[in-house]
Amino acid sequence: MKSWNAQKTTLAERLADGRRYASGKTIEVVDLPNFLEAVLRPADRVCLEGDNQKQADVLAAALADVDPAKIHDLHMVQSGVVLPEHLDVFEKGIARRLDYSYSGPQAARVARLLFGGKIELGAVHTYLELFARYFVDLTPNVALIAAVCADRGGNLYTGPNTEDTPTVVEATTFKSGIVVAQVAEIVDRLPRVDIPGDRVHFVVEAKKPFYVEPLFTRDPAAITEAQVLTAMLAIKGLYAPYGIRRLNHGIGFSTAAIELLLPTYGEKLGLKGSVCTHWALNPHPALIPAIESGWVEQIHSFGSEVGMDDYIRARSDIYFTGPDGSLRSNRAFCQVAGLYACDMFIGSTLQIDLQGNSSTVTTSRIAGFGGAPNMGSDARGRRHPSAPWLQAGKEADPDGPPPLRRGRKLVVQIGETFGDKNVPLFVEKLDALTLAEKLNLELAPLMIYADDVTHIVTEEGIANLLLCRDKDEREQAIRGVAGYTDVGRGRDGKMVRRLRERGVICRPEDLGIDPLDADRSLLAARSIKDLVRWSGGLYAPPSKFRNW
Repeated sequence: MKSWNAQKTTLAERLADGRRYASGKTIEVVDLPNFLEAVLRPADRVCLEGDNQKQADVLAAALADVDPAKIHDLHMVQSGVVLPEHLDVFEKGIARRLDYSYSGPQAARVARLLFGGKIELGAVHTYLELFARYFVDLTPNVALIAAVCADRGGNLYTGPNTEDTPTVVEATTFKSGIVVAQVAEIVDRLPRVDIPGDRVHFVVEAKKPFYVEPLFTRDPAAITEAQVLTAMLAIKGLYAPYGIRRLNHGIGFSTAAIELLLPTYGEKLGLKGSVCTHWALNPHPALIPAIESGWVEQIHSFGSEVGMDDYIRARSDIYFTGPDGSLRSNRAFCQVAGLYACDMFIGSTLQIDLQGNSSTVTTSRIAGFGGAPNMGSDARGRRHPSAPWLQAGKEADPDGPPPLRRGRKLVVQIGETFGDKNVPLFVEKLDALTLAEKLNLELAPLMIYADDVTHIVTEEGIANLLLCRDKDEREQAIRGVAGYTDVGRGRDGKMVRRLRERGVICRPEDLGIDPLDADRSLLAARSIKDLVRWSGGLYAPPSKFRNW
């Protein structure tokens, strides 16, 4: 006769084995490896929190310290592969298979381990895609998460960096998995309850905060005049004519330049109140001058940012904060907001091909792409209209009947034709395709597919791909803004001129922009110290960004 509670029976067995190392729900750090050997089973699916920014670092170190003879062939399902310990488990044979989203700091090592046969790759996911699979076919047996503090009942306070925690806990606990939380301290009373204690089985008092990466901080001092120019082009050539109010900015100096030009160049153009009012965005320090100048009405965040806590607390009209004053971030909710509620995504990439496909993967680095494919995709399930969405849809399908014509999200790739170390942005063939061939992958790890990309912005101008009517026009529009790269030099001059006459390609002078005016003096803040001043001293940047 079939048993209908086998999973709960297994959970009870694991809990009993784990309680040998616990006092109530509390486990000492020194006992973690033995505890993990007790509750884990070979080939378990384990979600180690590994988020975009916050890391369950103590739990990661303990997992890398278990005996591979006892615990092996784990299937790691986690958002970020960020810490060295996240890959130590593969080198030691503790883990075998990996499904993830982002691996920026460990990108080169991920590539080496994949080529060396140490990692069996499931897929490189978008965040929402991975979260969705937690509830379908990648449900964790054990989740190792991080929070700020807990009480004796296991209730958790996640603070500003809630990030992925609710999603991970929900998928694990309600399918009879075990949840283990790393906290800095155990307290008598929490500022607020973010995760109820009945969803948390064990708590480790690490006696130190979990690691958080200041991923979204860009020093204005490093913004170049070329990036100021691309920012001017974006503001005058895209934000203004489309009237973009709801948007997401990717990580990078190009988008930081846009944020810092809003109170100066944007103000000169008379755009305040008509663009950039509602955001799905982490608390970018570069946006402080625009907030202080009255441009921004509301921001919902995926996670927090180091040093921004006091500023967020003092600007609760802008951010989503709890009764305690701290940010309530949520990566799953904010990814959904970026996918369905925003009219524009603008971000950078490492490579763009002749069709407009883009990727941050190279043959030696597999960085993943986090949430960019969610932000940078046209949600076919969207049903509410907005002026920018309808305008973009009309440009893409001018002859379609308006009541049946789908709108389009603006998906913009912005960058300089030559990036770091003079590496070209535009290529004939993406390294992602070469990687797929080498690893025999069924699907190349593209970040944003060509049919989602609507515009490309470089210092050469803007290519409006919505206005292209066939693949040849699309290719020449891309070549037309590719500058002196090999791709750019391969343009058809006559066709590029015709595309410019039609407005498919728009040069700086077509917008009345003199490239010589693209000066760093336009930036509302030209250093981290300037951002601190704009914040009234509330922003406390990490020490590595301080030079005073």
